[in-house]
Amino acid sequence: MAEQNIMAEAVKYVSRGSVATRKGFGDALLEIGRQDPDVVALCADLTGSLQMHHFQKEFPSRFFQVGIAEANMISIAAGLATTGKKPFAGTFAAFASGRVYDQIRQSICYSRLNVRICASHAGLTLGEDGATHQMLEDIGLMRGLPGMTVVVPADYSETKRAVKALHKHEGPAYLRFGRPSVPDFTLDDDGFEIGKSIELNSGKDVTVIACGIMVWQALEAARILEKEGVTVRVINMHTIKPVDKLAIVRAANDTGAIVTAEEHQVHNGLGDAVAHVCAETIPVPIEMVGVEDVFGESGKPDELMSKYNLAIEDILEKIYLALRRKE
Repeated sequence: MAEQNIMAEAVKYVSRGSVATRKGFGDALLEIGRQDPDVVALCADLTGSLQMHHFQKEFPSRFFQVGIAEANMISIAAGLATTGKKPFAGTFAAFASGRVYDQIRQSICYSRLNVRICASHAGLTLGEDGATHQMLEDIGLMRGLPGMTVVVPADYSETKRAVKALHKHEGPAYLRFGRPSVPDFTLDDDGFEIGKSIELNSGKDVTVIACGIMVWQALEAARILEKEGVTVRVINMHTIKPVDKLAIVRAANDTGAIVTAEEHQVHNGLGDAVAHVCAETIPVPIEMVGVEDVFGESGKPDELMSKYNLAIEDILEKIYLALRRKE
């Protein structure tokens, strides 16, 4: 009976089709815009790419198109926040973090202003635009800023819930999402609380802690291993900062081995955050799936995910290694 229950949980999350997470951002932005007249939106010449055109059309007086001037956009967003407005400033992740780091640090974080930085087209799955635009360091950059909240939702539906949660959030926030269509599988019943992860699958042998599009990959890996008699706890760590320390400690204590998975450099991202918690509390074997200290290149998203070892088989390989180390 226990095995049947585990299998039932494993198939609880199924894809309802593929939708881009950036569409979830655009749809939710329009919804909260209708609910709250203090919501304003800013974009740096990428309105259609970030799906902000619906907000722009319905609320033209609350939308600010700044052109290719990302630093100016962040400064304007900070100014609007000082007047009580709730700005959502959107552009590609490469520009939303790296190009404007100084403005984010000085104008937003130092003053603890309520600006939501909305970073689309993150990670390798940006694809053909290549290494210069495939931002793989942004989680680390944002994690290091005092007072910054970092959120990386898993799919279209969770991106919508994340935007609505950030609408009510106080303080600086960085929301990371992507370009391609990906499986939409999370449930509204899961809810969304900043700083509180979601256990998607129970397991006692090993834990996979993932964020963003890697959450679906982790579930697929868990389904494969359950056929081999290995039960995998899968945790959707949608908030990288503040990270859910309690969930990590429980996972380490219950399963004795952890694998992290992220579409980001392994340095200074989710993996480092999890390892930090375990080092302070309950050290266990930890393996990390992520980009290994290299830049990306131009190519199709699926091919890049395989080349840079972010595919399902790479998660499986790291799970097997973690299990061996545990023994």
